[in-house]
Amino acid sequence: MKIRRPRPPRTRQGQRRLVQAVMAGCVLALLPVTWLFVSTADRLRTTADAPRAQVAVVFGAGLWNGEPSPYLANRLDAAAKLYRAGRVEVVLVTGDNSRKDYDEPDAMRAYLTKHGVPERRIVSDYAGFDTWDSCVRARKIFGVDRAVLVSQGFHIRRAVALCRAAGVDSYGVGVDAKHDVTWYYGGTREVFAAGKAVLDAVFRPDPAFLGPKEPGVARALAAGR
Repeated sequence: MKIRRPRPPRTRQGQRRLVQAVMAGCVLALLPVTWLFVSTADRLRTTADAPRAQVAVVFGAGLWNGEPSPYLANRLDAAAKLYRAGRVEVVLVTGDNSRKDYDEPDAMRAYLTKHGVPERRIVSDYAGFDTWDSCVRARKIFGVDRAVLVSQGFHIRRAVALCRAAGVDSYGVGVDAKHDVTWYYGGTREVFAAGKAVLDAVFRPDPAFLGPKEPGVARALAAGR
């Protein structure tokens, strides 16, 4: 059986409708991205002018041979800088530990301790499987209601929007990154991830793993510098 290939409309009216449909599709596709930019317009800062908050949240970004990837290392460097400047008191590292041979939070913790953040001031979330899960768990499990979020520039708007939707009063520090293949991939991925972010913000699903509340952040704050 032959499969007929779609043919462009031959009439002017049909062509006009096709163009209108394509334009409408583009507008709908860009609406989630527009929401991210509008909702976070006044929430982005640098390490130099980030507001003071008790907690900084660093999102996982992959490991290379068990060590933080360059992108993740840049995030951790920024968080360490915030801590040393006294702008945050505790760093919550949130990432994937879904299998025994892959542990983002522990690798992040080890990196931070090597860069001047005391271990007692670092709290690990081992079930931050995606941005929404990390935000919800920061609020519901660790009791964080205000935080400075640290991520790359192409991701930070989505992180801020989702954490605010999850009940965390958030400001974002967008870390600079080399415009390499990973950067372009991340930026492109964000266009599609924005759609999921809208659905998460509207329907607020439970994370993949919620579990009981953990006192790690409260204990770290009580420990003092």
